[in-house]
Amino acid sequence: MNDSPLLSAEGLHITFPGRRGAPEARAVDGVDLDIAPGEIVALVGESGCGKTTLARSLLGLVKPTEGAVSFDGSPLRYEGRALKAYRKRVQLVLQDPSGSLNPRHTVYEAVAEGLRIHGYAGDERAKVTEALSRAGLRPPERFFLRYPHELSGGQRQRVVIAGALVLDPELIVADEPVASLDASVRGEILALLLGLRAELGLSALVVTHDLGLAWNIADRVAVMYLGRIVETGSVEEVLTSPRHPYTQALLSVLPEAGGEPVVLAGEPPDPTRIPSGCRFHARCQVLASGEAERAGVADACRGEDLAVLGGTGATRVACHWATASGR
Repeated sequence: MNDSPLLSAEGLHITFPGRRGAPEARAVDGVDLDIAPGEIVALVGESGCGKTTLARSLLGLVKPTEGAVSFDGSPLRYEGRALKAYRKRVQLVLQDPSGSLNPRHTVYEAVAEGLRIHGYAGDERAKVTEALSRAGLRPPERFFLRYPHELSGGQRQRVVIAGALVLDPELIVADEPVASLDASVRGEILALLLGLRAELGLSALVVTHDLGLAWNIADRVAVMYLGRIVETGSVEEVLTSPRHPYTQALLSVLPEAGGEPVVLAGEPPDPTRIPSGCRFHARCQVLASGEAERAGVADACRGEDLAVLGGTGATRVACHWATASGR
């Protein structure tokens, strides 16, 4: 795997105006993130933490308020022709295949749509056949004239993946790619994504709330909370030795965790009112238990902001307590 990033976000901020004079919502509040060629990165966090907004920005669908996105060493430009060329190289796979497939279009039309949008001049039928085959729908010709309602959930997700593959992208952004599927099918789709990485050298950003999924598919994990990445590193390091209390809480509810699950107090804060200090401190079990006080960092937790973590593969954590205790 090449260490030079294929996709890179630097100092990314995305804000949305508040309603009726309310403060603006800081959906993404300072993020650095790199994805290397052939690397699978899992972006993990609760609903509302900003991970989907960050993913949409990396796709060029949301222009950042501050910061920049680069692809293959060149800044992402938001003009029509440049953006169209970029979206051919970076493709989106959505969570709900039923919602992303037009019920009036056959499988062939759904997969060929991207080729037609981008003015492909070659053999359309051959490209659609190849994409369906790579997505595991074989023999592909059997599926050409079928409609989404005639397919299983797993087959529909494979059609969505084929629609992304038909343009020969270098990176796929998969937003909760198996969340709507039965447990028996989830493993098949994850195995497919891993196989595509091995066969085609595809990179992927997998957006998920499920740390178990991250463990099964990712090389690296970035844990996001309230608009910022709070812990990042190789999937083995982060998920076997989590340092941030938020990561520890997310992992504690997995069946294989073994111990008592950590129940976090309350809901994540409103992104229009991000708290001072560590943005997790109001829900932090380490602060609530007195451990942060004993480590001499309780005041810092409540009042001192933490630096934005670097986007590379190095293991990093944004936590006063973890840093002070040498965790």
